[in-house]
Amino acid sequence: MSAHPLPVVLFGAFDRHNFGDMLFPHVVARMLAGREVRFAGLVARDLRAQGGHRVQALRQLHERAVDLLHVGGEILACDAWDAALMLQSNQDAQRIIASQQHDRSEWAQRVLGTRELAPYVVSNDAWPCATRVLFNAIGGVTLDERDDRMRDEVLTKLARADVISVRDLHTQALLAKSGIEARLAPDCAVMVAELFGDTIRAHASKQAVARIREAAPSGYLAVQFSADFGDDATLEQIAAQLDQAAHAHDLAIVFFRAGAAPWHDDLSCFERTAARMRTPSVHLFDSLNIWDICALLAHSRGYIGSSLHGRIVAMAHALPRINLLHDRDFARPCKQTAFAQTWEEADQPIAVNVSGIAEGIDNALSVNPARAKQTATRLVALCRDAFQTTVSGLGR
Repeated sequence: MSAHPLPVVLFGAFDRHNFGDMLFPHVVARMLAGREVRFAGLVARDLRAQGGHRVQALRQLHERAVDLLHVGGEILACDAWDAALMLQSNQDAQRIIASQQHDRSEWAQRVLGTRELAPYVVSNDAWPCATRVLFNAIGGVTLDERDDRMRDEVLTKLARADVISVRDLHTQALLAKSGIEARLAPDCAVMVAELFGDTIRAHASKQAVARIREAAPSGYLAVQFSADFGDDATLEQIAAQLDQAAHAHDLAIVFFRAGAAPWHDDLSCFERTAARMRTPSVHLFDSLNIWDICALLAHSRGYIGSSLHGRIVAMAHALPRINLLHDRDFARPCKQTAFAQTWEEADQPIAVNVSGIAEGIDNALSVNPARAKQTATRLVALCRDAFQTTVSGLGR
């Protein structure tokens, strides 16, 4: 390495509150130890109070020469409207959805300051100060469901990239059909226990997590689901299924949010579910600090929820886990199943629908802990190797 390697701009959707996206730059920066890094998203944000970063807007960075590394996430299928809306407050998002039915593209362009259809995918044509453009363990399971213009834009950008790795076999196959070669690499959040164990243990002793641990001496399930499960009939079913599992395994239930950005999780859904439950020990975890969330998961008896990164952090800690999906998600590819089918052992439970929650928890809790530990160890080793291959293309 030369005495003055280029700075590395870490770019991704960690400019909004989403558990996985906010973990990525921490992991990547730690694995790039010794390199000068910048943290950039589509807009400037300060998420340090939630354990994230002070993020600069990529278009406002004026470095003369940098390497640009996409840190991960389901960025290939995220269009400008989705990206812009998720950067709003929840209250503003509802107002905008109601008022922007006919000029969504124009509004998104104004918010983001770009006409790009897939703004979290950057090429060095659009950002010429980037000497190299790399993609680390990205996803795009639903890219082929996007309109032709957006899909073509994404494929054109990827064709000009220096290095690409993807986090699931489905995305790899989609890109291969268009002649784009991408290596396979685990999502870098599999490294959180390995790299940030001290941080997570420290947060386990802080009030937010310590309160839960004291209130649930027999252990608890960490439970989360996105706001689109929030109709009354579905919540009634979820409550009954969780009651059944809690009784069968003598566990408390702890609801937490894996994302507070629009279209993510809604605390009121958990409050409404808890009100329907008979289990005596039900708790709402209100911290949005990503290290508190990691600590909550690390000290749980297991995780069930719709978040891919709830699953991955549970994997990293060798804990039981299973995803909760809508019925429609079993008939089409989705990121949770694509990731699990790529990296989990064949006998590991992957996902259930609402009516299968209790049985799914039974199955997840029955997995041999030694097998779970082997999976966690294997993914750490695979992630290290894949990441080193990706960043070997960075400027020296």
